Amino acid sequence: MEQKLLPIKEASMWAEKYIGRSVTTSNIFYLIQYAKVKKYMEQLTIKIDLDELKNYYDENIMLKQEEWKQKLGNDLDWGLSFEHLKESDTTKHVHRLHPYKGKFIPQLVEYFLDEHINTHKKQIYFEKGDIILDPFMGSGTTLIQSSELGLHSIGIDVSEFNCLMSKVKIGKYDLVKLDKIARNICFKTREFSQKVFDDSFDVELKERLSEFNKRHFPCFEFKDKIRKGIIKNEKEYGAEKLKEFLEDNKEFFRKNGTKDKSGLLNENEMNSFLNKWFSKRVKQELFYYIKLVEKVEDKNLKNALRIILSRTARSCRATRHADLATLKEPQIGPYYCRKHKKLCIPINSIVKHVIRYTYDTIKRLQNFSELREEVYSEVLHGDSRKLDIFKEIKKENSEFYNLLKKKKIDGIFTSPPYVGQIDYHEQHAYSYELFGIEREDGKEIGPLFKGQGKQARDDYVEGVSKVLKNVGKFVKDRGNFFIVANDKYNLYPEIARRSGLKIVDKFKRPVLNRTEKDRQPYCEVIFRMVKK
Repeated sequence: MEQKLLPIKEASMWAEKYIGRSVTTSNIFYLIQYAKVKKYMEQLTIKIDLDELKNYYDENIMLKQEEWKQKLGNDLDWGLSFEHLKESDTTKHVHRLHPYKGKFIPQLVEYFLDEHINTHKKQIYFEKGDIILDPFMGSGTTLIQSSELGLHSIGIDVSEFNCLMSKVKIGKYDLVKLDKIARNICFKTREFSQKVFDDSFDVELKERLSEFNKRHFPCFEFKDKIRKGIIKNEKEYGAEKLKEFLEDNKEFFRKNGTKDKSGLLNENEMNSFLNKWFSKRVKQELFYYIKLVEKVEDKNLKNALRIILSRTARSCRATRHADLATLKEPQIGPYYCRKHKKLCIPINSIVKHVIRYTYDTIKRLQNFSELREEVYSEVLHGDSRKLDIFKEIKKENSEFYNLLKKKKIDGIFTSPPYVGQIDYHEQHAYSYELFGIEREDGKEIGPLFKGQGKQARDDYVEGVSKVLKNVGKFVKDRGNFFIVANDKYNLYPEIARRSGLKIVDKFKRPVLNRTEKDRQPYCEVIFRMVKK
């Protein structure tokens, strides 16, 4: 059978029509990079075989979607999967200001808060000027989308870091001033690093690694050999080649990457997390940056700089690429990386990252400032089980408080933690340590460390019920409570009963695009509740 080879652009256009959703040239390059389809060269142009591409989509997309439909049921609202969206759509403007595990995509919030109706959403629930509450605020998605739609909003979270992140996202800034201060701190940090550390060591290490990888892990050929089973044990092969690289470069690793020890900051002042999870150079740079940020007087600007540094610190931890989401053990030197199919090294300087994230943050804040409407948005740090919302808002914003007194809160859009899935404080442990923020893990509802057993589920029901019962006092009688949950244990009917609420509607949403390693399909239920 004759091959039909397509250039990358044509392949993406064909795939887009075939599977009925957006497929970019980057998506096709991803398939080549990870040996899902083979690369062919024709007159210096990269092409792929149409039959191979079709087989890939048939096996991994079309058939899987049919299996998912059978597994998840026929009462799903497939429009709520938002599978047609590109990553840039779901991480638009400030939504990607900082990584956060467990957040929902902004389009899901928009769907229920905006003024459209369709076959599944048969009525409009909110209108401009209404007040929305999220008692499990997380990274602030509800507040941000409310601001875009002209809705006032309040977010509450027990995690102080989550509150810091959300405040930075919804904050208003003199961006020229932020840009000037941020650039100055970046460049001073770079000067400090170049004075104290020997760049030539890192440059030479990368060159040696690159040459070694070209010989023993040629990109497409190596991945193709793994896919075809020619290399039968990838782990053993990787370990063997790592041992060879370390042996060949034994003398080189004895060199010292520090050239001016007199310029080093006192590591005794650093906390244990900083010492454990960052290379010497990275922790020195982080500590230097923190000391410069502490001198910034404007609280809003200081918080924005802290979020930039937090994002940088997360990317620069001494760990393997595959373990960035969940730390396992420190990794200082070279290692075989199953993700990239070659020898990799952890990042050994924050400078490039902090400069890139600085520019990116200012750009995203600017983009959001052009979309947001003039509404009130307040972040409250506290326990939603007992917080007096009106009292706290009065302390923060008297004008907003007067509005609240007149009309109360119009409704809730929130997603409580899923029982036994995430430790929300632990995922940002580096930032709590870097900035000396007090942790309150014991106040989390349904944390991973408690598991998913009967006692954990009972505690979860009690915790979420107390939240909804408390915040319900501040919501008007006809207000809608939208709760996004993966209710695999069927806990929410009891939660509704205990909270004095009635479930009046349910929307089942297939979750098809997972970012974690577990890509098994599941569905979320968006419960609509009202007071009894």
